[in-house]
Amino acid sequence: QVQLVESGGGLVQPGGSLKLSCAASGSGFRIRNMGWYRQAPGKQRELVATITSGGSINYADSVKGRFTISRDNAKNTVYLQMNSLKPEDTAVYYCHADRYAGYYRDRYYPEGYAYWGQGTQVTVSS
Repeated sequence: QVQLVESGGGLVQPGGSLKLSCAASGSGFRIRNMGWYRQAPGKQRELVATITSGGSINYADSVKGRFTISRDNAKNTVYLQMNSLKPEDTAVYYCHADRYAGYYRDRYYPEGYAYWGQGTQVTVSS
């Protein structure tokens, strides 16, 4: 019903920049919050940044001042501009979105029902 498709990952040198994009597609939904999480090898998935439909933003302390999250509500798309990248930013980055409550094809989806993208690899290395 809702698919999240990420793009923009890759290999970059320390101090470099990358921009991730994630578009939500499908029908019968209204997206509420969107965000990015990441998971490095051997570690738990952690929050990177989130943005509400009204534009309120939250960042992990580790990325404040370096990463910028933004969204285009008309396109159901969220972006993550990553600057001053460090080797410790290396991880698989996952797009996350949750929806407002509602029905689709006779199924009820509660407030906050969540969706995940397939993940995109970001590698920071010289």
